[in-house]
Amino acid sequence: MKRFTAILAILVLIGNVPAALATTRLKELVALGGVRDNQLIGYGLVVGLAGTGDRQQTVFSAQSLANMLERMGLTVNPTVITVKNTAAVMVTATLPPFAQPGMHVDVTAAAMGDAQNLQGGILLLTALRGGDGQIYAVAQGPVVTGGFSAGRSNNSQTVNHPTVGRVPAGGLVERTSPSVIPTGRIQLQLRDADFTTSARIAEAVNHKFTSTGTPLAKAENSALVTVAIPPEYAAHSIEFISELEKIPVDADRPARVVINERTGTIVMGGDVHISPVAIMHGNLTLQVQTSFAVSQPGPLSQGKTEVVPQVSVGAKEEKSRNLVLKEGATIEELVRALAAIGSTPRDIIAILQNLRAAGALEAELEVI
Repeated sequence: MKRFTAILAILVLIGNVPAALATTRLKELVALGGVRDNQLIGYGLVVGLAGTGDRQQTVFSAQSLANMLERMGLTVNPTVITVKNTAAVMVTATLPPFAQPGMHVDVTAAAMGDAQNLQGGILLLTALRGGDGQIYAVAQGPVVTGGFSAGRSNNSQTVNHPTVGRVPAGGLVERTSPSVIPTGRIQLQLRDADFTTSARIAEAVNHKFTSTGTPLAKAENSALVTVAIPPEYAAHSIEFISELEKIPVDADRPARVVINERTGTIVMGGDVHISPVAIMHGNLTLQVQTSFAVSQPGPLSQGKTEVVPQVSVGAKEEKSRNLVLKEGATIEELVRALAAIGSTPRDIIAILQNLRAAGALEAELEVI
């Protein structure tokens, strides 16, 4: 009940936020076209495991180890190598935009075979390639797992996923990230496509740079706004982008109610409106109980001792709780009214779903 009360208090505060505080920096609403992350992937080996590596039936681990030793001048037969201290892993990383050679990035190593635990292992030098097949980084270092496994066979305990680990700052960038520096015209890509927000962004940018005389920004569609770099910033595009990111914009978002039925969590924005509606909510509980009584015959009688089941049925119906919402009701009024009649999160989930089915909830209802 305390948790539900806290949620209600937060929702009420959201509904009372003044409109002047609803503006958001343009930096949080858009991303620059051509400035993006790039995913990297590679195949490598983790060694130094305490007998928790791949088993003999994982053929590619032994072959990879034999190939690596051959490049070092040692020829061995892959069929006679025991790989229990070695694990084949897939290594992934994210290359940030404008990453320069020499920068360090975090990498993740995940077991490919039947290794049981990567704890304590060391990732050997692994090339990380982009989608174009070029090597952009290399990775090496100790693997840190977020879990552990202890014990053997049936007497063991495993916490989290010990077959996936991270190598903090284990990736070393070798090639410049393929990012595009904006020149002449900048593309602002909205993180959440919305026609109203796109138009407001163009209006805010044009209002900010009114001294140029001609509008710089144009809303192309609900997800893209193009901005021309003014002549005075032609040689200072980075400074112009910095000024753009500081512009406050009143973003428009659709009214939405998000429900998590597993945890009973409900998140509602303050702009959700309720049509005139009357709500009656109550619970009917049926309880069926079976008890067993022993039937004991009298002394020196021919009867037998038997177990006799006794079934009792009970019904309990709570008093209905009434709630009436008038024209123009807001989310704050709904929250206060539901709290006043003692509704639980489960009750509110059922009420909101029925409101949406009745067409009285003027918002998107998303169940996760």
